Amino acid sequence: MAKKKQGQKQAPQPKQEKEAVTLADQLGGDVLAKLKLAKQSLVAEEQAKEEERQARQAFERKQREKNMSFEELLDQYGDKGSKF
Repeated sequence: MAKKKQGQKQAPQPKQEKEAVTLADQLGGDVLAKLKLAKQSLVAEEQAKEEERQARQAFERKQREKNMSFEELLDQYGDKGSKF
């Protein structure tokens, strides 16, 4: 018994004659530059706010610790402190 060879049929791939137009292509160079500058300023502002928030948290933590009684400090740190 002979096996029949079947030719593999490939579906024709449609050619993309139209190139994909991106938003950057549609916008002018000047507008794109302004948008990039605005993005950089927003990122810098976000970083400054985050640093300020962290500094404020550290300050508040120190203030709470400063106002703790000896008993609260002993409960919190116990024997973890160094011996002088």
